[in-house]
Amino acid sequence: MVEKYDVVIIGAGPVGLTLSTCLARWGYRIKHIDNRPEPTPTGRADGIQPRSLDLLRNMGLKRKIMAYEPAKVYEVAFWDPSAKGIHRTGTWASCPKFIDARYPFTTLLHQGMIERVFIEDIEKHGVQIQRPWTITGFQNDGQDSSYPVEVRLAHVDGTATETVRAKYLFSGEGARSFVRDQLGVKIHHLDPIAHVWGVMDGVVRTNFPDIKMKCTIHSDAGSIMVIPRENNMVRLYIQIASSTDPDWNPRKTATTEEVQQHAKDILKPYTISWDRVEWYSVYPIGQGIAERYTLDERVFMGGDACHTHSPKAGQGMNTAFLDAVNLAWKIHHVESGFAPRTLLSTYESERKLIAENLLNFDAKYSKLFSARIPSAGEVAGAASNEPAENEFVKTFKASCEFTSGYGVAYNPNTINWGPEHAAQHPLFLAYEKGTTQRPGRILTPATVTRVVDANVVHLEQEIPLNGSYRMYLFAGSPSKTSTALKDLATHIANPSSFYSIFAHREKDKDTPTDRYHEPHNPHTDFLSLCTVFNAPRSKISIAEMLPEVFARYRDHVYADDVWDQRVPDAKAAAHAKMGLDEESGGVVIVRPDGYVGCVVKLAEGKGTCEALNQYFGVLTGKKLGEERAAL
Repeated sequence: MVEKYDVVIIGAGPVGLTLSTCLARWGYRIKHIDNRPEPTPTGRADGIQPRSLDLLRNMGLKRKIMAYEPAKVYEVAFWDPSAKGIHRTGTWASCPKFIDARYPFTTLLHQGMIERVFIEDIEKHGVQIQRPWTITGFQNDGQDSSYPVEVRLAHVDGTATETVRAKYLFSGEGARSFVRDQLGVKIHHLDPIAHVWGVMDGVVRTNFPDIKMKCTIHSDAGSIMVIPRENNMVRLYIQIASSTDPDWNPRKTATTEEVQQHAKDILKPYTISWDRVEWYSVYPIGQGIAERYTLDERVFMGGDACHTHSPKAGQGMNTAFLDAVNLAWKIHHVESGFAPRTLLSTYESERKLIAENLLNFDAKYSKLFSARIPSAGEVAGAASNEPAENEFVKTFKASCEFTSGYGVAYNPNTINWGPEHAAQHPLFLAYEKGTTQRPGRILTPATVTRVVDANVVHLEQEIPLNGSYRMYLFAGSPSKTSTALKDLATHIANPSSFYSIFAHREKDKDTPTDRYHEPHNPHTDFLSLCTVFNAPRSKISIAEMLPEVFARYRDHVYADDVWDQRVPDAKAAAHAKMGLDEESGGVVIVRPDGYVGCVVKLAEGKGTCEALNQYFGVLTGKKLGEERAAL
């Protein structure tokens, strides 16, 4: 009897683990293998960017990661050559204030600890990672219409084999992906390899003043990047070779001692020695991207199997997290019957665009980082009172939004509304024309007061990553919007509306499921609903001010009464940050992964519901909101 699974996942690095975590929580049957006997013991990826921390918190995993007491980077120091060696030329916020981030820092912790947090969650939901196993073959042969992919697996030592069938196969195998090779998908390299770097994690003794900071150091002897780590460790990225060297060899290696000596030369006049080295590796920098992420929307790839780049900007693991979450909710919506299979085509188009942007940025960043900056002596003659910022610092500042993760911007498509979208209605609000929320970008964070318990909360975190769309009903001033709210409630109660079409179906009519304590999905797993009033909490009565359909989400009713320094003059800061009228409000639809889908004006009559029915009709492939003939 061949075992059948919803998804077979190859590789238990960040991308495979994130996908497995989401789908296991949402009840899918998963086969997850990895060819390593145990999780990453040391080294590898280490930086979690601010946007990824939002995501981990939304998954309920941030606290466990923070329990490892990671280093946090708030500032980056720039060091350049001087007459006596190196000197600090300035510092810059890692996540500057112009980015509206809840966690304006980069978190640094070795990949193995991050993996452990995910593995524990996966095991709690009944999935065990099978080690050390590998994939030996697969084919989408369609012999079973429900489980069209045959996957052949084997123990690494060849003592056992297994053949299973799956609805989907996912490769999170990293840069040397067997699945990608078998599919014949080529990696497109931007430029030939131009630099070789060494990376070393260890505990050091040094009089270098910024060893606990992230630093970019350029000296006449070469370049180093300093990254503080947990447990008093520090990571050093040290340039070993460059294509401009007379004896250039992209496969050049160096011993630990050689790299340490090189670091000592670069850091002069400061001294450094190592108490211990935990991990050391040498790698060439190359930027590569897969031509495709899937050929048939049954076999998918993500993470390093699709994109490789230098670790300088700390993007690899963060990009992998977002690849996985993007694919997870789309598989979930297709398999739940919420969306047609065509939704899966947006995985490649959205995530490949982000990888291309990342590679272009990274190529520029690495080139600048590896380039030799003129020494102080060389520029002394041209020195003025105000030192001009060099190209590296300018690029670094311009790229902060991108590196923090908030720069991700998906193009308009079926799920991100735009002027060319198939759903057209006069009540859609376009970006910068009635709203600051741009479809395809993350929802702006806002702080509000929860009515039921007076807790001040982060609105964007109130609905967890549960695979549901999020409907934020900014209800403006109650006196002005009460009719609009009643009208919207009336129209979404129509059995064929976007809100009702996927309502929970009772398996047994005699004993209906008790959903009294269900805060997020009492009515449907398709979406969750939050209502935000422009009123003080003490003046909000849920039962009196909200129609039953909205009042049912009593745990998700909020007062927009918390002052925000970004909109200091606003009476209702959350409304103002969304760019919505503080009196008349609006509706913001957010995808399950936290990106805005569309924004609609809140108006009296049936228009608001009509616009939402049109938008969700395109997503679901269903005709929504049509009156059904009554017998």
